[in-house]
Amino acid sequence: MKNTLVRTDYKFEGQSHVYHGKVRDVYSIGKDELVMIATDRISAFDVVLPQGIPYKGQVLNQIAAKFLDATSDIVPNWKQATPDPMVTVGLRCEPFKVEMVIRGYLTGSAWREYKAGARTLCGVALPEGMKENQKFPTPIITPTTKADEGHDENIAKEEIIAQGLVSKEDYEQLEKYTYALFQRGTEMAAQKGLILVDTKYEFGKNNGEIYLIDEIHTPDSSRYFYADTYQSLFEKGEEQRQLSKEFVRKWLMDNGFQGKDGQAVPEMTEEYCNSVSDRYIELYEKIVGEPFVKADISDVESRIEKNVSAYLKK
Repeated sequence: MKNTLVRTDYKFEGQSHVYHGKVRDVYSIGKDELVMIATDRISAFDVVLPQGIPYKGQVLNQIAAKFLDATSDIVPNWKQATPDPMVTVGLRCEPFKVEMVIRGYLTGSAWREYKAGARTLCGVALPEGMKENQKFPTPIITPTTKADEGHDENIAKEEIIAQGLVSKEDYEQLEKYTYALFQRGTEMAAQKGLILVDTKYEFGKNNGEIYLIDEIHTPDSSRYFYADTYQSLFEKGEEQRQLSKEFVRKWLMDNGFQGKDGQAVPEMTEEYCNSVSDRYIELYEKIVGEPFVKADISDVESRIEKNVSAYLKK
């Protein structure tokens, strides 16, 4: 796809290491600083899809930056600056080997497991007789392991502590931060006519202190429903109007792809990629409450290199 950033290969001043993730490329600068580039890559079912989505990286980076700023009173975070619409520069932290997933509603993969008969999720007991998209009595935390490659796996709190992935003391602090961040995100979404359905947070440590790292409350890490139609659609058992990456997963499933061996990714036409871009921009404008200003993408790679290099020279 023309004018999308799907791979990077920079050599920044002071660069010591580079990590290419599913959708982000992270450049280590010296010992203490990271340059994280939100590319236009898109992944689903733990597979990076073959085409980039215009403006997706800018959408994710700018939403995350706004929510990091709006929650810094709850937990310190890694962000120091955003020198480019697709770039965040921040503090290097040692990541915990788990992701904190929190769910306010029974939907997505949790619903698929529930429908198949599961009544516990990550050691959390689920009430009988629930319906798809029903609100939980209180939000539940369903952590996953953080896989460098392949699938993240659901894991219970007790297993995390028993395996020494996170100490008991640290885990209990992560839980407190997770509930508080979700509450803040829920309140901010409600002001914009949205329901924050579920999301995930990642944390790390620097000098013994816990920091919120990576992105927060973006369509890649979260799911939102429209509040005004939630109840009537739920009562009728109809699909919710939602803003999340679930519409991409659904399109893939409808076209016979769930990331399993032997399955081929359906053709992603330019028209389809642009429609996905429009949905990402819609979410930005809805959740942030401001018009999305498209950055100049005539030469994205050079723009990023120039902006990051100028920042690092300071």
